[in-house]
Amino acid sequence: MAQSKDYYAVLGVSASASQDEIKKQYRKLAKKFHPDSNQGDAKAAERFKEISEAYTVLGDEAKRKQYDEMRRLGAFQGFGGGAGGGARRGPPGGGTGAGRDAGGIHFEDFDIGGLGGLGDLFNSMFGGGRQGAARSRQAERGQSVDVSLEIPFRVAALGGKVPVTLEVNEECPTCHGSGAAPGASFKICPECNGRGVVSFGQGGFAVNRPCPMCLGRGQIPTERCPTCNGAGETRARRTVNITVPPGTDTGTRVRLSGQGGKGLNGGPPGDLLITFQVAPDRFFAREGLDVIARVPLNIAQATLGTKVRLKTLEGKWVKITIPKGTPSGKRFRVRGQGIEKDGERGDLIVEVSIVVPETLSPEQEDMLKQFAAAGGMKY
Repeated sequence: MAQSKDYYAVLGVSASASQDEIKKQYRKLAKKFHPDSNQGDAKAAERFKEISEAYTVLGDEAKRKQYDEMRRLGAFQGFGGGAGGGARRGPPGGGTGAGRDAGGIHFEDFDIGGLGGLGDLFNSMFGGGRQGAARSRQAERGQSVDVSLEIPFRVAALGGKVPVTLEVNEECPTCHGSGAAPGASFKICPECNGRGVVSFGQGGFAVNRPCPMCLGRGQIPTERCPTCNGAGETRARRTVNITVPPGTDTGTRVRLSGQGGKGLNGGPPGDLLITFQVAPDRFFAREGLDVIARVPLNIAQATLGTKVRLKTLEGKWVKITIPKGTPSGKRFRVRGQGIEKDGERGDLIVEVSIVVPETLSPEQEDMLKQFAAAGGMKY
């Protein structure tokens, strides 16, 4: 019985790996085994195919969830090349047809009784042979870009705009996505014979994926574009002004539709996903919608009482009366001067912190001792 491939094992990651870890591992392996770096090495070419096959599924969150569900249900076990379950076998003589391996099973012909729409799930995830080539040439949505952005405390509290510089995939300006050098012609891809897809064995199943040589185009240029090396895409830096909503906290996410990578074959651009990280402020802190301002006082101010003046987040001056004998940590509330969000507004809370001098002159020390003795305090 043939053993089905484990895509996680192919990439050398655990089943609990994050999408970012999977992407990093794929890039590392793809660079190592890419045909351009291993010309004439059949084993490296086959390894590259396996890596591409695995990443096509695991690199897509939706397909990965489907794959994980099928693994959980044991859908890849017990089919090792057999033709049970009403499936039709491949062409006589062991040849491979579109979307089949030798003796493989065509997904849209396979009836999985008792598992509901799992047959459709197979097709949506791996693609049937009769539809794979057409689908690979269809317009594809551009990559979504997920970035973490640190913003100043005051911008997070009050709202505003901050610039962020992104690296995204854009259509190559030299070849306009064709992958060909100016003036070059095209020929049928020898890897996929013009289909745009290649078949990989998954136990007894045939998995069709975009051809790694022609990138699903079905043809390759006689000379690659010198700018993108035939990829049809280049990495570009773009600066976008991000609107920060008032009351933003660390972990808040916003989605900007159409601000991600450019789509392929005329497809729509991807989205930009921003996760905000709020930088600490040297004076203010936050508790919900309340703003905390920690004000240092010396011993005399705390003992005898005083008045302090400070600015709110919005730059308005407020005056706080500190009564005699105020202990360290005492809080005073100024209503309506906190963070406003969704129609609610917090307060400004002034927290007193008594600062003790690190050194005293002899005269100051004598005076403090006299003060302590007069008040019956021990030291």
